[in-house]
Amino acid sequence: MTDQTAVTVRPARRVAGRLRVPSDKSISHRAVMFSALARGRSEIRNLTPGQDVDATIDCLRRLGVAIVADAAAPADAPPTWRVRGCDGPGGLAAAADLEARNSGTTTRLLMGVLAGATGAYRIRGDASLERRPMRRVVEPLTRMGADIATTDGHLPAAIAGRPLRGIDYTLPVASAQVKSAILLAGVFASGETAVREPAPTRNHTEIGLGAFGVHVDHEPGLARVRGGQFLAAAAIDVPGDPSSAAFWAAAAAALPGSSIDIDDVALNPTRTGFLDVLRRFGAAVEVEPTVASPGDREPRGRIRVSHREVGDVRIDPAEVPGLIDELPVLAALATHGGRLTVTGAAELRVKESDRISALARGLRAMGGHVEEFADGFHIDGRTRLTGGLVDAVGDHRLAMAFSIAALGASGDTRVAGAGCVAVSYPGFFDVLASVCR
Repeated sequence: MTDQTAVTVRPARRVAGRLRVPSDKSISHRAVMFSALARGRSEIRNLTPGQDVDATIDCLRRLGVAIVADAAAPADAPPTWRVRGCDGPGGLAAAADLEARNSGTTTRLLMGVLAGATGAYRIRGDASLERRPMRRVVEPLTRMGADIATTDGHLPAAIAGRPLRGIDYTLPVASAQVKSAILLAGVFASGETAVREPAPTRNHTEIGLGAFGVHVDHEPGLARVRGGQFLAAAAIDVPGDPSSAAFWAAAAAALPGSSIDIDDVALNPTRTGFLDVLRRFGAAVEVEPTVASPGDREPRGRIRVSHREVGDVRIDPAEVPGLIDELPVLAALATHGGRLTVTGAAELRVKESDRISALARGLRAMGGHVEEFADGFHIDGRTRLTGGLVDAVGDHRLAMAFSIAALGASGDTRVAGAGCVAVSYPGFFDVLASVCR
């Protein structure tokens, strides 16, 4: 597991501090993509700096969209991004070879956009992304009239734009990315498109399209959009990412004497399920909503998490869609003296890695007790971790989860491949050093 980006994480007595996490990745992807499809020039403040959103920006530029960052921004402040929209898929370049890198959101949402465009496109990814399943998005788009050829259900994919028609589609597996691809295709299709989910997922697409002037009827588990609408330019201010905040919240919940304040975090109810789980573990959790500014559609506010105890928690299948990105760090929290059982989470096996097997393997390498299921895992954290050498297997969320687990170990932990945190949280290890006491 030799890796030039390996990082050593040492045990900590407690964590404390006040911070702001990177802006929300899901909202950032959508803000850039919707701006590219809008009429006129949009402005985006606090766009996340991660590599996944960089992939979306690069793909859109290859499609002819003008996207620039304000060069006059102060060095200590994020730039404002300006996007000159193309007024729908018909304004995009007639042909392009696109590199989605490691970003599933980039890939699946772009499939929904390009399916109704007027050109020929090819989308590739890195080795990890090209192992992830794409049939789940290709199948409904094909029903809408799309022409998409994949490589045995995986990338690379070739897309030939076609006129689309609306459908009423029930997702076999809850997925915000697939839902979003269908809704985006539906905006530019004929008729009405409806997407039904077996369990509610994050609703940033429904909210974001509304910010750009598109009417979407939505409630938990169902979204409808009428075709033939257009997106109007908008000004978007992206709040902090709750999935990134979850790492610091879990660290504070794990270590006695700890307390962390996280400012300006997105408080969309489809994203804050992890706070309820922290309370069930025994942590003290306070949430203070911020008074909304004009144009704000996503709720935001401050989160404070303090340690009280680490108990036993069970996460059942119905909860999993709202916790899918936070499950690795909740597993890390359980290693600090608690127990956690997760079922119904087979989707973790087709993320950036097989997160069930890789999580179990890494925690065992640190001295942890982990039982692996086909659709989940059981962590028994009543025996303290020893530390050791773990491999993040190119997965940003595992690299960060192993680091939070390592804070409670008796010895140092070496995280190989730690540079992958740049996918969503480039400054993670600097912040980790600043909050440890």
